[in-house]
Amino acid sequence: QVQLVESGGGLVQAGGSLRLSCAASGRTFSNSVMGWFRQAPGKEREFVAGISWSGLNTYYADSVKGRLSISRDNAKNTVYLQMNSLKPEDTAVYYCAADAQRRTTVRTTPRTYDYWGQGTQVTVSS
Repeated sequence: QVQLVESGGGLVQAGGSLRLSCAASGRTFSNSVMGWFRQAPGKEREFVAGISWSGLNTYYADSVKGRLSISRDNAKNTVYLQMNSLKPEDTAVYYCAADAQRRTTVRTTPRTYDYWGQGTQVTVSS
C-alpha cells in the first residue's frame, strides 16, 4: 500500500553533511512508523533511526546519536534523515522503510518493516 523512493545520497568528506529524503506514495504513510536502515559491504542491515506517525517520538542507534536526525512531513509524504559530522564508518547504502502494522512504537529489526525503498549510497571519505 506504500512505495518509497530515497534520494540525497552521495560522496562527502568526513565531517560533512548530507540530507536524505524518502518520498512515499500511498494512504498508509501518515499512520506508519518510518525508519532508516543502512547496510555496509559484508555487514548485516542495521537500524539507524525511527520516527512515530506523529513525529513526536524518535529513536536512534547509539552510533549515530547527536549526529543524525530523523524527521517527517506528513503533508509532503516525506521522511528525512539529516546527517551531520559524518564519519567514514557511516559509509553504506541507506534504506527507507515503513511499518504498515500501525504500531505506536519504533522497532529496530528489519523484519518489523513491510515496505522498503531501493536505497541510496552514502560514501564518506577520510
